[in-house]
Parts: sequence; C-alpha cells; structure tokens
Amino acid sequence: MCVASPGIVKKIENNIAEVDYNGNIVRAHTGIVDVNPGDYVLVHAGMILQKMKQSEAEDMLSLFKELEEL
Repeated sequence: MCVASPGIVKKIENNIAEVDYNGNIVRAHTGIVDVNPGDYVLVHAGMILQKMKQSEAEDMLSLFKELEEL
C-alpha cells in the first residue's frame, strides 16, 4: 500500500509540474488532471493523480506531522 502526501504546484511547463513538498521540489506529469500553480496535488510514480482542496491537504499534512511526533 502506498500513502501519498500532498504537495503544492509551483509552476507548470509543457505538462510538467514542479511540485513542492516542504521545500523538496519534484517534477511530475500533469496527465489528464487540470492543475494550476497553487493547487495541492497527490503524485504517484511521477504522475499527478488528483487535485485536492486546500483544506483537505492541510488536514492530511497536519495528521502526518502528528504521526511523526509519536
């Protein structure tokens, strides 16, 4: 099972997005997901799978932070 962490799209060029994971920038194909800079996304195997609402992404990030502190 894989667990994806939300990242935020910083820029897009030629269907390749730069996604920021807490300062770690990863390049991912946009595929068929319509994303824009500022959107939160889930990425797997170099492909954006899903765009997320900001509130959902922030909730997930908060939960992951709590789990790290255990």
